[in-house]
Amino acid sequence: MKATINNQQIDLSNPLDISIPLTNNEQNPIAWYQNTPEIAPVTMGDWIGKVSEGKSSTNFNNIFFNPHAHGTHTECLGHITRDFYSINQCLKQFFFTAKLISVEPKKVGEDLVITKEQIESALGENSPEAIIIRTLPNPESKKHLNYSNTNPPYLEAAAAIFIREKGIQHLLIDLPSVDKEHDEGKLLAHKAFWNVKDVNKVNEDARFNCTITEMIYVNEEIQDGSYILNLQFASFENDASPSKPILYKIEK
Repeated sequence: MKATINNQQIDLSNPLDISIPLTNNEQNPIAWYQNTPEIAPVTMGDWIGKVSEGKSSTNFNNIFFNPHAHGTHTECLGHITRDFYSINQCLKQFFFTAKLISVEPKKVGEDLVITKEQIESALGENSPEAIIIRTLPNPESKKHLNYSNTNPPYLEAAAAIFIREKGIQHLLIDLPSVDKEHDEGKLLAHKAFWNVKDVNKVNEDARFNCTITEMIYVNEEIQDGSYILNLQFASFENDASPSKPILYKIEK
């Protein structure tokens, strides 16, 4: 099935899924010092919501998870503000032009940092609506890591400012955060990307319709370049939601 978006044709029958599925075992990625997600059948007395137990005609599970800690998620500026803003209210369009780039973070002291110069070089003259950053090296084990207390790579504030000034509205990355794990709550890259100058009283020119998606995984078969991004998430009235970003190749 073909579709034309922004005057570019894509084949909807060939999606490239860059999300990480949520599971209830050690294969699930974890961040921010949380335990694994819980997916378990409802129990009421001797009734168990699981067909294989022989007492239910349906599988009927409860799920407990944290969107920021347990896999691919998309967040709005409500993630860092005193006032409540919901991803479900901030993001109302779901197809975007996108550029996938691969970057090997640079060693800066004890940290690994994605710099402005690296982003600028990889983007060139492109100004897509969304940028997808794949960090190198890119082992499949990224889908199963426990990032807590590991000081993962992060995006320097200057790089986030550059991305904002390029007019890019959606930032996707294969890390648990665009900011340093232990940064004393500064959240410099988040604030720079969303142009939030005061978390207690959000400025009018803050970027309410822009999003950050973290903990994606882009496999080696997907080449750097231009795509159409379909950014979908569950309709939670929350600052963040588990999400399923899908790329489509642009046909020549």
